[in-house]
Amino acid sequence: MHVVIPLYPRFTALDAVGPYTVLAFAPGFTVTFAAERPGPVTDDRGSLTLTATASYADVPAPDVVVVPGGPGTLDVLEDEALLGWIRQAHEHTRWTTSVCSGSLLLGAAGLLKGARATTHWALLDWLKNVGAEPVAERVVEHGRIVTAAGVSAGIDMALTLLARASDATTAQSVQLAIEYDPQPPFACGSPRTAPEGLVERALAIIT
Repeated sequence: MHVVIPLYPRFTALDAVGPYTVLAFAPGFTVTFAAERPGPVTDDRGSLTLTATASYADVPAPDVVVVPGGPGTLDVLEDEALLGWIRQAHEHTRWTTSVCSGSLLLGAAGLLKGARATTHWALLDWLKNVGAEPVAERVVEHGRIVTAAGVSAGIDMALTLLARASDATTAQSVQLAIEYDPQPPFACGSPRTAPEGLVERALAIIT
């Protein structure tokens, strides 16, 4: 099972690295980072760089696509090199997926019309602009399109995908291997549970 994660400047690191870790540990999976041209691509903090070892042209027909999000998403909403590759790859994939604002790129590529989809809570309404039905859930499956909510939800999405592609035992084994046992110190990971005033502070961090 070949997974390709496209990178673009100012992607959010965990959007890419979370699913990468889950799927790279899975038996029978290989994961490739790709970009328009092979080479280093720097994240949204400007302090972490991943290396794309392949160009889009090198990986035209992956089994799985995982499109990460990040502040840089808005800069590539009209990048036909990336959007064209997503469209082409989707013709061959078993699953086309996104994390956080990566769903905006699926939408810009024309893949979300009539689809149930999710993204970061701050961007949910945007999905209506591409004909999608916004769903405030952590992982949303619509046929072979699977979208995840903000950042950390990419790990949940990858485990969900692994269970579909292999079996629940394999996904559970990987979850245990990476000790993914979330026990956050605060119950404020969603606007529904966040204390008053915290939404504005959170938005200030990401905008």
